[in-house]
Amino acid sequence: MKSLYKIVHLTLLICCFSCGDSNVAQSDDEIIETPEKVISFYYGADLSYVNEMLDCGATYKNSDGIVKNPYKIFSEAGTNLVRVRLWHNPTWTNYSNFEDVKLTITKAKAEGMSVLLDFHYSDTWADPANQEIPAAWLTNINNTTVLSELVYNYTYETLNNLASANLLPDIVQVGNEINPMILQHGELKWPIDWVRNSILINKGIKAIRAVSKEKNKNIEVMLHIAQPENGLWWFKDATQNGITDFDWIGLSYYPIWSEYKLNNLLTPLKTLVDTYKKRLMIVETAYPFTLENADSANNILDSNALVTGYPASEIGQLNYLNKLKEIVKNAGGEGIVYWEPAWVSTSCSTLWGNGSHWDNATLFDHNNKATLGMSFYNASFKE
Repeated sequence: MKSLYKIVHLTLLICCFSCGDSNVAQSDDEIIETPEKVISFYYGADLSYVNEMLDCGATYKNSDGIVKNPYKIFSEAGTNLVRVRLWHNPTWTNYSNFEDVKLTITKAKAEGMSVLLDFHYSDTWADPANQEIPAAWLTNINNTTVLSELVYNYTYETLNNLASANLLPDIVQVGNEINPMILQHGELKWPIDWVRNSILINKGIKAIRAVSKEKNKNIEVMLHIAQPENGLWWFKDATQNGITDFDWIGLSYYPIWSEYKLNNLLTPLKTLVDTYKKRLMIVETAYPFTLENADSANNILDSNALVTGYPASEIGQLNYLNKLKEIVKNAGGEGIVYWEPAWVSTSCSTLWGNGSHWDNATLFDHNNKATLGMSFYNASFKE
């Protein structure tokens, strides 16, 4: 399990795109304040790569083949939540930094979509195989008191700056796939030092609560674990060690890396909801619509990612999402976020080749037209 994660996330780590100067003009988006709407189920999309893809020359077509801004395509399809990752100081890329995140939130809110902000607390990918402390904080890695203040101040200041631009998110993740202890350096240390881990996570939560109160804006807190089986032990240990002030259990669910398949996934999800009385959302999932590569960058989700009865086709992709939604709802869960549905192939380069390592699992075909999977979002109009 961990070795598989290491392979895929090391693959992602090297996906640093080197783009030329963009010729795409960025227009100012007007944010229209509307009363907070009650959402019974989140139909989400992680659009963290979209700004980069646009700068790399990507164009997107809706299901009718009409070229449109991708944010509008998702909104018009029924997407009601945009997830976006934030890295601390990613000097290796011009994206997923604060300014890029501001742009994403601006675009999402202009299209009437809610926002889930994902703090990685790292300068790069944080995941089950990597929880690398920001370089600027490294000297304080063994001083939990000082480090916790750095977490608080960074979280608070980021949200406060977003508030100044009228861009506060609706939900905030304290860390990304935090199966291991957060803010480590190099090889991960096990077991988790729960005294340290609890102090750091609770400081992030405290900063979110402070901004929420000061700005009179309801901002919900999410803790995110990769794969449901890991959620079972992690939330047990976390709550026993004083991490209780959160609203959402967030999970990554990819059948290829999970002990649970669709036929028994209900059990762990329902156990988490019933045990902790928190809201639950799958914040990362995806499914291939083809096994063909659009470029020389090898795709991460290959034939091993397929579930029996769900072929690598557009209808297979849609049926997977609809079945997952049924399971999540039956467990008492309240949302699904598709991970990087717009990470299409472009002429931009990675260290492994040109293009995308996800082009067969996006919600756009190899002509950049929306797949049938995009219609998954349509159900939000009926809720």
